[in-house]
Amino acid sequence: MQKPKATADDARLDRIVAAARRDAEQRNNGYRERALKMYPWVCGRCAREFTRANVQELTVHHRNHNHDDNPADGSNWELLCVYCHDNEHARYVDHAAGSMGAADAPAAATA
Repeated sequence: MQKPKATADDARLDRIVAAARRDAEQRNNGYRERALKMYPWVCGRCAREFTRANVQELTVHHRNHNHDDNPADGSNWELLCVYCHDNEHARYVDHAAGSMGAADAPAAATA
């Protein structure tokens, strides 16, 4: 079977996706580096301490869940370990699902 030929649109789309990924990575590295310089390397939830050997397990959490809100003073950030960060986002999703109106909620399962 022959592969379809790449079109100019495919190449353009590849460039757009690559640029978006590069921009997101630069944005992430920027605020992460600033947060690591600004705050002690301690998880804000479980108080686990981090060193250079394991700092990659320390993440920057956006308190208002808006990843584009990166004030220079770091007021929207807190450092969380990967486990507490996952837990925080799971709680946020659960809370959002729980706040659906009765008309929006899925029907209860019956036996």
